[in-house]
Amino acid sequence: MDQKQNISNPIPEASPVSVAPRLLLPAGAPVKKKASTLPIILGGVGLLVVVVGFIVLLMLTGSESVGKIRDIFIIFMALESLVIGVVLVVLITQLAVLINLIQNEIKPILQATNETMHMLKGTTAFVSDHVAEPVIKMNEYLAGLTKLIEVLFPPRK
Repeated sequence: MDQKQNISNPIPEASPVSVAPRLLLPAGAPVKKKASTLPIILGGVGLLVVVVGFIVLLMLTGSESVGKIRDIFIIFMALESLVIGVVLVVLITQLAVLINLIQNEIKPILQATNETMHMLKGTTAFVSDHVAEPVIKMNEYLAGLTKLIEVLFPPRK
């Protein structure tokens, strides 16, 4: 089967990048609003005030309590590193799930789509070669024959 290399599409299509995704909701479905960032900002500012106050209190107290505060800070840092470790384990697990999804679900869909596109190219080339071109050639010959008949036998007025 002889396939043409340049098959143009007369219908312009929007690129996937330029089309914004739209969320279709059933009629009457409640729309969830975005969470406000104000509580997060206020919490961060409050935590900063507590840490600064803790540092000022540490400077004002004697050297005996500094050792106890240092030990508490070391324990706090150990707990923080434990939480970070748990979050990293969750992150790696989610990454493994994402890779599995891409390999086992999205990749076969893309391969099937690619195969369909190749089949569609072949079908359009076949239809172009075996249906459209003969019809166009026949119309050309009929138009030429009609013009020849008009020249040989001009219409009477």
